[in-house]
Formats: sequence, C-alpha cells, structure tokens
Amino acid sequence: MREVDVVVIGAGQAGLSAAYFLRRRFEPGTGFAVLDHAPHAGGAWQFRWPTLTFKTVNGVYQLPGMAVPEPDESTPVAGVISEYFAAYEREFDLRVERPVSVRSVRSLPDKRLEVATDRGTWIAKALINATGTWERPFWPRYTGQETFRGRQTHTAQYRGPEAFAGERVVVVGGGISAMQHLMEIHPVAAATTWVTRREPQWRSGDFNPDRGREAVAMVEERVRKGLRPQSVISVTGVPLTPEIRAAREAGILDRNPMFDRIEPDGVAWDDGRFVPADTILWATGFRAALDHLAPLKLRGPGGGIVMDGTRVAADPRIHLAGYGPSASTIGANRAGRSAVREIREYLDGLASGPA
Repeated sequence: MREVDVVVIGAGQAGLSAAYFLRRRFEPGTGFAVLDHAPHAGGAWQFRWPTLTFKTVNGVYQLPGMAVPEPDESTPVAGVISEYFAAYEREFDLRVERPVSVRSVRSLPDKRLEVATDRGTWIAKALINATGTWERPFWPRYTGQETFRGRQTHTAQYRGPEAFAGERVVVVGGGISAMQHLMEIHPVAAATTWVTRREPQWRSGDFNPDRGREAVAMVEERVRKGLRPQSVISVTGVPLTPEIRAAREAGILDRNPMFDRIEPDGVAWDDGRFVPADTILWATGFRAALDHLAPLKLRGPGGGIVMDGTRVAADPRIHLAGYGPSASTIGANRAGRSAVREIREYLDGLASGPA
C-alpha cells in the first residue's frame, strides 16, 4: 500500500497534461502517482491503425511544454506519438507506472480514496481520472445481429484496408473514422455501403476559435446537467476537406439511412431494401471508461455525471480529465491544468483545516 496526495489514472493526453502540472508542486512517487493500463507510452495513439498518417489524422496537439514532431505527412501517427509521449515522460520525470490496471476506487472512512489495482493499492486524497474511451468501444444492438454469418468488427480492431479485400462491407457510423475507413476500404473491396442514424452535418470554412468555444460549450452544458456527453464533432459537424469532397463526388461517401435489422447474409430495411454483406464494420465510437469508479456512485439518473468543469460536482476529490468537453487533444491539455489548479486549492484547504 502506497500513500500519495494525488493519483492520476491514465497516461494519455489528459493524464500526462495533469502530471506535468502536478510535477510543478509534487514529487512523483510520493506526492503523486500516474497509473497507466497500456503496455507502453502513447495512450490510445499506440493502438491506432497503421494507415492513420499525419495527413489523414484529425489533428494532433502538443502536450504542455514540448512540441509535437513534424514528420513527413505519410508517416503513421501511432509510432511517432508513442515515442513523443515516452520522451515527454522522461523529460519531465513523470515516472508513469505501467502496466497497472485499476480495479476500483473507493472512499475510505477518513475521506481518502483507495485505488485498488492488480499491482497493489494506492491511498490518495484526490484523484484525476484520465482513462479516456479507447477501452470501451460501443457496439450497438440490432435485431438479428446474432444471426449474421459474416464478420463483425469495430474501429478499435481496425488495422487497415487489406483485411477487407474482395469483400462486401457495410460501414456503420457518421464520424471521421467511418469516413476514413470507407475511403481506404472502397478501392480494395467488392462493394461498400455507408449507413448512419442521422444525416452527416457537413462543415465548410475554417474552424475558428469562436466556433470551437461554441461547440465545447454545448457539450459542457450536457455534462453540467448530468447527461451522457456527446462527442465534440457531433456539434461541430464534419469538415469538408478536399479528400472528403472528392469521396462524396465519387459516390464513396453516399450515405444511407440506418438499416432496420441484420439478416444472416446482410442488412435489411423495412421498405424491402436488402444489401448483402460479408463484413459489418461498426465505426460507432466509444464510451467513457469509468467502470472502476462505480463504487463512488457518481452517475446520476441521466446516465452521466454532473460536472462543474473537470470536477465532479458532488465530490471535490474527483476530477475527470478527457471527459465530455475535454475529450479532445486541445481540451485535454486545458483539463489537466484546470484539474490540478482546483486540486491544489482543495489540498490547501485540507491542510489549513476548519476556520
């Protein structure tokens, strides 16, 4: 059992940002600890598919205090960002402990937190949870899904277009990942079909700071009410890059409404339409990986957690970085800084005691 002031769970963008600001006041290992489930540095980036390059990625933002490398745009993102994160951990002496799987976080009678893991227990006065979403891919359920004789896979398992060569592929999802998958798979597949629940909201023009702040505010409003957070892109719309424009004109990004059921050999609509399929690729996003926080009973009736910035409104000990409006690389940096500032104020209050 080890005691620290602050435990950070997760060493992706938000976790490393928080650790950077903690390092200014606390000593790693005694003042704070960073626990990471992944086998190597890099957060979720280390698991991205090899064909995701610096040209096709939807933005990489630097961690505080160190610039992101700028390789050739054809370079895969996963390796470069993993090396960047590893260098960052060394440069600022963050001493991330990995692989450590957090099993549960509980409140102790003295108001400290017990963080139980597969490598022992940490006791802390405050917690920054930065576990992101990669560990929880979202698989929708549809009638007949269990009867499908083909293959069903998810973005989390996607490793490139080669696995779909010669196949009839149905891609489900309206986000950037779904579109990237379609553009890669279409040239090698026998056929591709794109389905989404809602019409894509295409965005033309530059994404300026005012539009960004407006989008973040809309997501933040949801989490303040305790609702499940939406993705930022769901309110910003999809940028019409030259590649996406070309794919639309070529008919690759020809959106179909969501099918009504899955049959053994394909997908079907109630109006009688049927599309045969060998593979269904679910590019349906991810959910916040928060199961280990269940003993704290943070979720409300709406399924989400009532938030005040990064802080759980009902518990000043707990901050969620990379949740809701901070679930982006830019937002994660801000969340780390904000969480540490509030935690320092909270710990200072504990040290001074009651007035």
